[in-house]
Amino acid sequence: MRTLYDRHNMRLYRFILRIVPDAGRAEDLVSEVFIDVWSQAGCFEGRSQVSTWILSIAHFKALTARHRHRHQNAGLDESALAQLPDLSETPEEAVLNKDCSAQLRVCLAQMSRSHREVIDLVYYQGKSVEETARIIHTPKNTVKTRMYYARKQLGRLLSAHPDFGHVSGREAA
Repeated sequence: MRTLYDRHNMRLYRFILRIVPDAGRAEDLVSEVFIDVWSQAGCFEGRSQVSTWILSIAHFKALTARHRHRHQNAGLDESALAQLPDLSETPEEAVLNKDCSAQLRVCLAQMSRSHREVIDLVYYQGKSVEETARIIHTPKNTVKTRMYYARKQLGRLLSAHPDFGHVSGREAA
């Protein structure tokens, strides 16, 4: 369980924080997810990757928390999103990509929750369309459609920034 926690806790936290932009609540939800993983381990059937199963549990818990506290979490807190560190980058890459990453976060914050969610799962979490569909309990074709429109919108938003102005919508996505 320690290995599973060490391997998934930070990206699970970032995933939940994009849905429930309250850092303290996101930390609590990560703990709740791992308690559920522990107690439901016997239910895991191996039809998907463990990370897909864990993200599915996290997705459900985050949406439930978001609905319970809708008045507190009416919109995504852009300042919390802008402060999220991307731990998958080396320090050198983080310094070089800081401005581009900040612009990308601003653009993502302008997108709908469903588009952000699909972009996050596919590009940041490395999930396939099928896995994403299972995690968010949506048909595979709906995920594909959301990806198409999310990439198109992200391309338009990025092209408005000076550093990305030369990039077409297809290249940005």
